[in-house]
Amino acid sequence: MTQADPGATPWLSGEQLEDWRAVMALVMTLPAVLDAQLKRDSGMTLFEYHVLAALSESPHEEAPMSDLARLSQSSPSRLSHAVSRLEDAGLVTRGSCVAAGKRTSARLTPAGRARVEAAAPGHVREVRRVVVDLLGPERFAALGDAGRAVVQAAVPELAAVVATADDRAGA
Repeated sequence: MTQADPGATPWLSGEQLEDWRAVMALVMTLPAVLDAQLKRDSGMTLFEYHVLAALSESPHEEAPMSDLARLSQSSPSRLSHAVSRLEDAGLVTRGSCVAAGKRTSARLTPAGRARVEAAAPGHVREVRRVVVDLLGPERFAALGDAGRAVVQAAVPELAAVVATADDRAGA
């Protein structure tokens, strides 16, 4: 009897490969569908929407640029270009964030708050159409659990961002 090579690649089974392809199709198509809806209905990209939404949910509607880059999993350069576009549109301002150690921060303007609030209903309708209502409560909860597990394994520093209220309470 020969022992398996401990360094051998544990290839996916046929069924696992089918599921992996479905996961990759989800990861590749969902952002494009959501991006198209936001561009069509609100004139902004999915990335810009998430920057505005993150600021709207931040204390004082402001966040250090480095924190926004980490939360959005983008490079500082990509975030800076997006914030420049949002700044040119009057939706955010940049300034120093003394509370964050003299780092540069982005702050939502009243026009930015109005823009994200106007875009949110259409975005939520699309999210419901292509994910939430389609899956139903149990499958959507399972998808959320799976997403949290993958984020915890892949990018542990973001785990708190996607944690459930129970996770944050230590339950």
